[in-house]
Amino acid sequence: MLGPLLHHFSRRDRTESASDTTDETERESEDDSLRRWPWLLFTLSLFAVYHTRLRPWHRRWGTTPREAVGTLPGDEFLSEPADRVTHAVEIDATPGAVWQWLVQIGQNRGGFYSYDVLENLVGADIHTVDRIVPEYQNLSEGDVVRLAPEDYPVSRPDSAPEVVRLEEERALVLRPPVEGETWVWAFVCRETDDGTTRLVARISSPAPSSRLEAVVGYLFWEPAHFVMERKMLREIKRRAQRWGETEGESVDIEASRR
Repeated sequence: MLGPLLHHFSRRDRTESASDTTDETERESEDDSLRRWPWLLFTLSLFAVYHTRLRPWHRRWGTTPREAVGTLPGDEFLSEPADRVTHAVEIDATPGAVWQWLVQIGQNRGGFYSYDVLENLVGADIHTVDRIVPEYQNLSEGDVVRLAPEDYPVSRPDSAPEVVRLEEERALVLRPPVEGETWVWAFVCRETDDGTTRLVARISSPAPSSRLEAVVGYLFWEPAHFVMERKMLREIKRRAQRWGETEGESVDIEASRR
């Protein structure tokens, strides 16, 4: 009798102990859930602000409503893009003064007037020039404008864009020479009635090839493109406004920032 009785009470103690442990685990789980809710709400709020406020703003930074949705040179190379981002800046200079800086762009040319340090961190080997270089002024349709060195490890040999449309002092359109739909990068100079120049940059892209590509584009490439292109447009503006139309003259970049 004693053995079964001891076994009965021992089993009941174990059951009660297990029940207590389960209750404690459930309470801890509930506490963890409660602690996670504020962070989840905070994250969702940040996402909502970015998606509804910041993203629309940086995708059309500097543009007028007409520029943001209107037709520009280069649109004909991708008539139905899945995505189109347009940025612009107004420059107190003639289209000719702006053009001489714009036409120099390229990895093995005048650089991109953006954050060279960031571009070189990924091996792009960009070195922005601080003067008008005569040999960089002669750009023609069919010429290659490299974004990175020819032997860049993560790019295809045919990924470097070519000039597919060039109108002196008005339009420069770049597109990689690949079959099918691909991205198009256009720069347009428009003289205003006030004698200033609107420099408009637009990049048009086809639909992403995968869900991962879409997510990476949304979270990384879109904001990165905005940061780099905004810097580029502002630096072209700074140079064109300070020096007008020059040739071969060195530009004091630090002085222009004061």
